[in-house]
Amino acid sequence: MKPDIKICGLKTAEAVDRAVARGATHVGFIFFPKSPRNIAPELAGDLADRVRDRVKIVAVTVDANDEELDDIVHLLRPDMLQMHGHESPERLLHVKAVYGLPVMKAFSIRDAGDLSGVDAYIGVADRFLFDAKAPAGSELPGGNGVSFDWSLMASLDEGLDYMLSGGLNKDNVAEALAATHARGIDTSSGVESAPGVKDPEMIDAFFEAVAKVGRPGA
Repeated sequence: MKPDIKICGLKTAEAVDRAVARGATHVGFIFFPKSPRNIAPELAGDLADRVRDRVKIVAVTVDANDEELDDIVHLLRPDMLQMHGHESPERLLHVKAVYGLPVMKAFSIRDAGDLSGVDAYIGVADRFLFDAKAPAGSELPGGNGVSFDWSLMASLDEGLDYMLSGGLNKDNVAEALAATHARGIDTSSGVESAPGVKDPEMIDAFFEAVAKVGRPGA
């Protein structure tokens, strides 16, 4: 089996259509004003409607409050919420109760200590996403085009359901899959010609690279 593949930070119909045509299982829309991939919920909803019956729609937020989530959920109608900030387990439980949606909790990783908080979310988060910690000076929690030491994932329970992110591109995705037990992969900057600008040919190349490898352990 191949891993789930999420193309994140989509902003145009061309990019959405290309990602889904090539085999994306998830498409992500980012709601974070500091990001070059930020999108208005209404536009994201229109783009999602193009592919809603074929993929999972993911709303990516960073410490969003209930008012912001109300707007996103109403206009996008996502299948899953991705929380990429400092949300506590209690916050996740609240969000799940209010919106009735599964939640994917993102962790930013640089060293083993950054995994110490994962246990508190087991049984609360429906899925995890492990991304590289932002480099100095960046205000973005993700989408920075940098990777982390994938060998750190060996300390996780093999049954933990997570997506791997952080600088994944056509040149390293096979290595990343071989090095981890990730059931899903997530890329954004890895298929961009400039921050926030998805490149159809880079999307093609990423999927072609994934097609050459199977799911780890398969």
